[in-house]
Amino acid sequence: MKTKSDFFKKRTIYFVMFLFIAIGYFQTIPQAIAQQIETDDYVTYKGLVIDINSKKSLEFATLSVNETNISTITNSDGKFLLKVPKNLTDKSVTISYLGYYNKVFSLSKLSTENTTIKLVASIEKLPEISIISKDPDFIVKKVMENKRKNYFQDPVIMKAFYRESIKKRRTYASLSEAVVEIYKKPYQSKGFDYVKLNRARKSTDYRKIDTLVIKLQGGPYNNINIDLIKNRDMFFSEDIFEKYKFTFEKVISINNRMAYVINFNPYKYIDEPLFFGKLYIDVNTYALSKAIFSLNLDNPKKSSKYFVKKKPAKADVTPTIANYRVDYRVKDGKWYFGYSRIELTFKINWKKKLFNSLYNITIEMAVTDWKINADKDTLKNREKLKTNVILNDKASGFSNPEFWGEYNVIEPDKSIENAIKKIQRQLNKKG
Repeated sequence: MKTKSDFFKKRTIYFVMFLFIAIGYFQTIPQAIAQQIETDDYVTYKGLVIDINSKKSLEFATLSVNETNISTITNSDGKFLLKVPKNLTDKSVTISYLGYYNKVFSLSKLSTENTTIKLVASIEKLPEISIISKDPDFIVKKVMENKRKNYFQDPVIMKAFYRESIKKRRTYASLSEAVVEIYKKPYQSKGFDYVKLNRARKSTDYRKIDTLVIKLQGGPYNNINIDLIKNRDMFFSEDIFEKYKFTFEKVISINNRMAYVINFNPYKYIDEPLFFGKLYIDVNTYALSKAIFSLNLDNPKKSSKYFVKKKPAKADVTPTIANYRVDYRVKDGKWYFGYSRIELTFKINWKKKLFNSLYNITIEMAVTDWKINADKDTLKNREKLKTNVILNDKASGFSNPEFWGEYNVIEPDKSIENAIKKIQRQLNKKG
C-alpha cells in the first residue's frame, strides 16, 4: 500500500524552480553569443489584438502564419511583433485566443507598424456531451492513453524566445532575454530535452536589489520542464488519481475547437505541496491543449525548499505565489509545446529589520518556429546550455533595436520598456 511519502519519491516538482539567492555573489556562466544577423530578407509586422466590444487588449493571443510553423505571442499589453521571410509574405496569419473566434488575415493587409486586430468572443450553442464524457477521471485517463497518438513522436528542433524579469515590488531590477534552440525528444521518449543559446542580453541594476542579489537558476529549462505531457512525473504520473480529485466544469471553445474544462485539486490528506488549477482538454482528440495551475503554498517551510537553493542565514525566504501556464498548439493533427509562463512572488524577512522585501519573478518562453529533426541532429556537450545556468549579466543589446535580427520575439510591454531605459541610463552613468 502506498503511503503519503511514496507520492514524492519521484521527481514530481523538484524541477519546478530554483531561486538562487545570495549576498555579494556575482557568478556568471559564460555562454557563446551568436554574431548579429544582418539581413533584409524578412518583413516585420507590428500591431495590437483587442476585444471588439470592450476594446480590452488580449494578452497571450497567438498569431500563426498559415502553412508554416512560424508564430508569436502578444505581450501583456496585447501588442505583437511578427517577422516573416519575404518569400512567405503571400501567406495569411491566424489569430487565436481562448474563448474567441479565430480570425484570419492576409499578411498583405497587415501594417508593418500599427495594425489593430479585433476578435469576437465565441457565443455558440455547444454540442450535447454524453454522460460518460462528463466523467472527469475518464477524460484525464483518455489524455494519458492518447498521448502517443496526439503528440509528436518525432524529435523536433524548436526556435523559442525566452524572457525573465525580477522586480522588487513594482520596480524592475533585472531583465534577461534570449533566443534559444530546443532539441526536443519525442513525447513518448524519456530522454531529456536540451537547449542551445543563440543570442542573449541582460540588464541589471543591483541598486534596486539593495544588498541582496537574486539569480534565477535554470533559465529556459524551467519553462521546458512544465511541459506536462513530456514530463509526466510532474503531473500525469501513474498515481495521479491517488493525489488529485478531478471535477468537470464546462465545455468551451478554444481556437474554434471544443474543449473540456477540468478542475483539479490535491486531496486534503496530502500534506506536501501539490498543484491545483484547470486542464483544457480537446473534446475530439482528448489532447491537453492548455493548463493553468498554481502550487499550493499553505505550508511555507515545505514549499520553500523547492525554490530556494541558497540564502543568507539572517533571511527567511517564503514563496507566496507560484503560478504556471502551458499552451499546446496543433498542426496536421499533432500537438506540440507552444508557450509557457511562470510567475513567482517571494517575501524575504530580515532578522532585526522592521520591513520585509517582496520580489516578483516572471519567466516566459514562446516557440516561434520548429521543424522535424529528420537527421536526428544532436548537440555537442559544449553547445548545450547547462541545466543550472544563470544568464550572463552582460548589458549589451538593449540599446540596439536590431539586436535580434530575423528572430521572432515577444514585444516588450510598456513597463519593461521603461525599465530598460532607466537601467540603461544608470549603466551609462556608471560607465
